[in-house]
Amino acid sequence: MTDSVVLYETNDRVAIITINRPEKLNALNDEVITGLRDAMHRFKESDEAVAIVTGAGTRSFSAGADVNGPPRNPPTWTAIPGVGLDLDKPVIAAVSGYCIGAAIVLVQFADLAVAAENAVFHYPETQLGVSGGMIASMAARIPHKVAMELLIAGTKFSAQRAYEVGMINRVVPDGQHIDAAMEYAVKLRNSAPLVMSMLKRFVRDDILPKGPVERAGIALRETQKIDQSEDKREGLGAFKEKRKPNFKGR
Repeated sequence: MTDSVVLYETNDRVAIITINRPEKLNALNDEVITGLRDAMHRFKESDEAVAIVTGAGTRSFSAGADVNGPPRNPPTWTAIPGVGLDLDKPVIAAVSGYCIGAAIVLVQFADLAVAAENAVFHYPETQLGVSGGMIASMAARIPHKVAMELLIAGTKFSAQRAYEVGMINRVVPDGQHIDAAMEYAVKLRNSAPLVMSMLKRFVRDDILPKGPVERAGIALRETQKIDQSEDKREGLGAFKEKRKPNFKGR
């Protein structure tokens, strides 16, 4: 175990990404979002075929934004697959204990999710007067009125309720969420990657509606890519030096 707030481990071409702040119920702050963002990019560029995202210990997948220092720089959306980066490889969420607020978004954007019986899904933002808005597209993933019960009524969903409405794929005994996620991961690891990638892109890009914050995050990601590119520096340098730019597409 290291002191890192996000761990990245590998097990036979399966990446296991763990939010590692158990003493803070794995709450999200700038350091955690930076770690998750970097882990997602590392997974994208790696030879690992599947990623499992989980929280250290069994008390909490994540208690959501840290009330003593919520993520601001970078913002949460930068760590969300499909928003902060296009990720064509499958991601599985393995949930135990509390899954609160922004943490639900990580489950929402995973391709598959399993939860231990002690899992509790709660989105209390309407009672607190805060929200990043990314969770709005939950209504495209589960029935509309069920989504609104979670989002605006603040109803706590047990693992069984989450399974019944389609938020997760399986409920397993306490402590078995990682093993259950690994069962899915082995199946996916041994499946055809080109087919999985194609189907994931079709679903992500053409089937599932995107919420306004999701669309804004994607647009900002693309404009930041241009702003931070070598081509931008080359173009501005060529303009100042009165020469023809040599663009390289990076």
